[in-house]
Amino acid sequence: MVEFFLYGCATGASLIISYYMVVNSKRNKKLKRIINQQKRILKLVQMSKDIIYCYQIKPEGKFTYLSPSIEKILGKNLVKSCYSDSSIPLQLIHPDDIETIHKKISGEINFDKPIVQRWRNDKGKYIWFEEYATPIYRKGQLVAIQGIIRNIDDKIKFQESLEYKICHDSFTGLYNKEFFLRACEKYNRDINTRAAIIVCDLDNLKITNDTHGHMEGDNLIKETANILNKFSSKNIIVSRIGGDEFALLIVRKSQNFIKEIIEKINNELNYHHEQEVNMNMSIGYAYTESSLGDMDALFRKADKNMYVIKNNKKAI
Repeated sequence: MVEFFLYGCATGASLIISYYMVVNSKRNKKLKRIINQQKRILKLVQMSKDIIYCYQIKPEGKFTYLSPSIEKILGKNLVKSCYSDSSIPLQLIHPDDIETIHKKISGEINFDKPIVQRWRNDKGKYIWFEEYATPIYRKGQLVAIQGIIRNIDDKIKFQESLEYKICHDSFTGLYNKEFFLRACEKYNRDINTRAAIIVCDLDNLKITNDTHGHMEGDNLIKETANILNKFSSKNIIVSRIGGDEFALLIVRKSQNFIKEIIEKINNELNYHHEQEVNMNMSIGYAYTESSLGDMDALFRKADKNMYVIKNNKKAI
């Protein structure tokens, strides 16, 4: 009986040991698979062109992960520097975007929307980025943020190029008629201020085309555009509204200022005329103290005044 008991114990122990060996073997294989999977994921993350990060906010602000792709875009040794000093990225953010980043860190931003921002690279150039950030909360408190930051510089430049083409006259580089009319409508409907419209029309362009050729006429249009564009500013929109017709929308300025601008334009034209460039132009303007509801009439009045001056020249 003792022999059977001992044999049974030995067999049981052997089975238990075998069971744990099998369990441990399966556990080790599973652990190995997890480790290998994590390595593959980490490799993918590190190979990504996007900047991937995890930033701890509490108990202290620091990066717990920052992908090496940041160095390819912004400059060398940034990963090590950011791990040592987590405030370094703030030194690279465009001044106009810093407030947005602070709001992100404090959780005062809508994390459902992309965060557009500009970073300065090691050559001093600002690059546009789009970030998708995910907040991490613990017990109702924001403790970390992880996100993906993508370079959208080419996308922004393409959009700016399209916007430029939509708003500008391709021949002269001035604002086009559509942009001019939209600007007038803004002051006609939404913003009440002092406003003036100056309408300018080249004299005898047809004669120039017939006598010297259309290339000379085109050069005359471009030269006129260059002269008028000198007066472009925050409060002055210079546009080409027709073949040889130009318009200036001036806001928040006095009537005396408008008269001074017209005098300066005439001085520029006289100078070019003295340089054997046949540049004559009829100029009419209209002014109002209150733009709301008055911009259409203002444009018509300025245009009418221009034609009065042009017809008076023909009568001489």
